[in-house]
Amino acid sequence: MTRLGSYPGDQVVRAFTEAGWRFSRQKGSHVILERTGYDATLSIPVHKGKDVKRGTLRDIIRDARMTVEEFVSIV
Repeated sequence: MTRLGSYPGDQVVRAFTEAGWRFSRQKGSHVILERTGYDATLSIPVHKGKDVKRGTLRDIIRDARMTVEEFVSIV
């Protein structure tokens, strides 16, 4: 099992856009991504100087129907 690292929000957004998600909108410091054929949207916190917490990132990866290994290979 691959260990999930800690990544800044903008890097997480880039990884999901490479995985086929597209920018929908931004509300405050959260970027909202969506993908055709998926009911869920991804809300990614992009706070300056802070990384996305591992538990939050793991939940976002699960909502995207990806595995941690798939995510880490993109990042």
